[in-house]
Amino acid sequence: QVFLVEKAGRRSLFLAGLMGMLISAVAMTVGLVLLSQFAWMSYVSMVAIFLFVIFFEVGPGPIPWFIVAELFSQGPRPAAIAVAGFCNWACNFIVGMCFQYIADLCGPYVFAIFAGLLLIFFLFAYFKVPETKGKSFEEIAAVFRRKKLSAKAMTELQDLRRSEEA
Repeated sequence: QVFLVEKAGRRSLFLAGLMGMLISAVAMTVGLVLLSQFAWMSYVSMVAIFLFVIFFEVGPGPIPWFIVAELFSQGPRPAAIAVAGFCNWACNFIVGMCFQYIADLCGPYVFAIFAGLLLIFFLFAYFKVPETKGKSFEEIAAVFRRKKLSAKAMTELQDLRRSEEA
């Protein structure tokens, strides 16, 4: 796993894992919806479940731990990892406690909720999460500073245009 992370990069593995999980969740939904019409859809659902787990173990399972450790300097790193761990376990607990109720409520469309959330996570990671492979903390912090400065510059440019129009 570590060799794969170092070779492919954290961000690309994370995005590939999220997209694979998204496709698997859609396949599980299709399999469950069409199960009453086609008996072989149970195999589609089983394969989708296995692929979901595989993609999780390649991307969203381990990669956030790498990224969190690399996004923070030595001082705040333990607190950041503690918050990330708490969020991870809290979300796992919530899904575990609520899944049966949601499945009873949504029926075969229960995994469509996961697909929607995975799409949101994918888009967030695509636009906001930087690649941290081979970069020092200072280089990663500089990426965030550039994004913050460019957003500030865009706001100032829009304000200037509005004042010129008035």
